[in-house]
Amino acid sequence: MMRKNMWMAVVLGVVATLGFGMKARAAADAIEAGSTAPNFTLPSQEDKPVSLTDYKGKWVVLYFYPKDQTTGCTIEAHNFQRDMAKYDAANAVVLGVSLDTVEGHKAWCAKDTFSFKLLADPDHKVVDAYGVPVMAHGDMKFASRQTFLISPAGKVVKVWPKVDVQKHSEEVLAEIASEKK
Repeated sequence: MMRKNMWMAVVLGVVATLGFGMKARAAADAIEAGSTAPNFTLPSQEDKPVSLTDYKGKWVVLYFYPKDQTTGCTIEAHNFQRDMAKYDAANAVVLGVSLDTVEGHKAWCAKDTFSFKLLADPDHKVVDAYGVPVMAHGDMKFASRQTFLISPAGKVVKVWPKVDVQKHSEEVLAEIASEKK
């Protein structure tokens, strides 16, 4: 009996370790293509309010990411920055959203010289409004990596629930080009 309990403890330990302590909250009413994009106002790295309505008449790439200055998030952000002239030419803006603070965004933008807006959503109001799952690791919370392409008329035209950070910017630009046809 003692041996069986010990094996059970080992199995439970392995299962817990493989999960890395990450728990995802189920997305509530995830926004889908064809829906009107929920409006929002959040502070940017400039500590100024940014609203979706500020970009009426433009394509909006609203991308959610887990954490400032982490490897995957840095690759994704640098690729958006690299393609900024293409977004400008397509009448599009890029808005990044995470649960990080304005101060965290300021530090990251100063270090990596991003010119697009990073929006602070520590209370996950916009994350929740778009139905983006939130993962927890201990006391830390992270938004899942997802992107919403919003048309100049304010409709969600494409949702990427899973993102490959290496080629995501190109995918978004290709989708904007195909939607314009």
